[in-house]
Amino acid sequence: MADRFRITLAQLNPTVGDLAGNAAKAKAAWEEGRAAQADLVALPEMFLTGYNTQDLVQKPAFYNAAMAEAEALAKACADGPALAIGCPWYDGGKLYNAYLVLRDGKIASRCLKHHLPNETVFDEVRIFDAGPLGGPYAIGDIRIGSPVCEDGWHMDVAETLEETGAEFLLIPNGSPYYRNKMEVRQNHMVARCIETGLPVIYLNMVGGQDDQVFDGGTFALNPGGELALQMPVFDEAIAQLDLERTADGWRIMSGEKAHLPDAWEQDYRVMVEALRDYLRKSGFGKVLLGLSGGVDSALVAAIAVDAIGPENVRCVMLPSEYTSAESLADAEAVAKALGVHYDYVPISEGRDAITNTLAPLFTGRDADLTEENIQSRLRGLLLMAMSNKFGEMLLTTGNKSEVAVGYATIYGDMNGGYNPIKDLYKTRVFETCRWRNANHRGWMKGPEGEVIRPNVIDKPPSAELREDQKDSDSLPDYPELDAILDILVDQDGSIADCVAAGFDRDVAKRVEHLIYISEYKRFQSAPGARLTPRAFWLDRRYPIVNRWRDQG
Repeated sequence: MADRFRITLAQLNPTVGDLAGNAAKAKAAWEEGRAAQADLVALPEMFLTGYNTQDLVQKPAFYNAAMAEAEALAKACADGPALAIGCPWYDGGKLYNAYLVLRDGKIASRCLKHHLPNETVFDEVRIFDAGPLGGPYAIGDIRIGSPVCEDGWHMDVAETLEETGAEFLLIPNGSPYYRNKMEVRQNHMVARCIETGLPVIYLNMVGGQDDQVFDGGTFALNPGGELALQMPVFDEAIAQLDLERTADGWRIMSGEKAHLPDAWEQDYRVMVEALRDYLRKSGFGKVLLGLSGGVDSALVAAIAVDAIGPENVRCVMLPSEYTSAESLADAEAVAKALGVHYDYVPISEGRDAITNTLAPLFTGRDADLTEENIQSRLRGLLLMAMSNKFGEMLLTTGNKSEVAVGYATIYGDMNGGYNPIKDLYKTRVFETCRWRNANHRGWMKGPEGEVIRPNVIDKPPSAELREDQKDSDSLPDYPELDAILDILVDQDGSIADCVAAGFDRDVAKRVEHLIYISEYKRFQSAPGARLTPRAFWLDRRYPIVNRWRDQG
């Protein structure tokens, strides 16, 4: 009877749909495990297809190709350790989220996900069939239980595995980031340890997929919840985890304990990694954005530089007569500090041409929001023209406060393929700029030191589409607006909740109205990095046309 068992934990970054590429990553991890004399090499949930596959996985040609790739991988990894990998599995007219154990050239075991998440970004109830509660699988004379992701968050699956002979739990995950989620994960896994009395290994993937970033942070706990291993967050990593049989059962031998950064650093890292992987996985190497001299575009420029390097970032100032000398100086200072290519493209001639073209139709009508939006849409047109000409993805720069209340021009400053700060409220934008000025990490490709000068952060925000315009002319001050949005959006609260928190009822009602009438803009907006469990897109799905208003 074996007294030692080694698992190679492969915390890696798959690409959705790249079956051959993901299989090659798995094979390389398996080779590393074989060299380390591992008994088992383990990869995360749905690794072979990438995750989250959404409806793609329901396409028969796709899941059949994935299953064939798994069978080919089993044959390629016949001579060495067992390989555990997530993959869809179709059987008996049902499609499962499965965890396959490949051994001796074949698929030796299948763990089928029982609890299918059906909230936030997950919609697995309509995609997969629920597997039955099952027992452990064997590697030699060792019996291992593998609750698949959500199954590890529920007591029944783990207890069934313990009751049917599992000696420890290896839980493969595709768990995306939101702020402070690691504490939630750890609490659930400690509960599984205590309930079953078994060691628990929590294996998570890394990498960006559309709006989601899988943050890794794989960890292992001994019975009672004692931390035995902590892998880094966000980085691809492979670790060798050793278990030793004792009189009290299997125990994990102490391994590395990586540092976990604070929420400010993790949020910034998510925005960087989300953009980096979105570009890499969609085939773009360069970006451009409009740099206005304001805080939002400055932060997006810094994120872009940290993601792909200053040589791959183009910033463009598109001034009008309403653009202040202060904004011109601030934009140029940010561009120089970041070391990016900087273009200066005035919009006055184009705006005059559009005004003259429309003059016969608009005769006798006063100037209003229409003329302001023409400026924004002209800027959007020019930026998209540059994107087409240079092959650079346009980034849009609206923060969550603006996205929430529609303080943006559709087909204008909303133009773009990705929005790194889409889930970052304006008040956090200010603080994130200050954080970036004060901190630099090895994963940042931008320069150290102050890259966003204080005036950009401290001056009153303005769209500069008319004389002396300020955001506060149209919206409550951002600390008040963001606090109301937190209640109405992030907490799903009511007008009565806003009033109870000390806010004026009429102000709260106005903010609520702006949220609802802006749904059509959000429906057409670019995807962006998810930082919270109530991000705009998959987390919060509302009808575009909606006449209901809270009368509380």
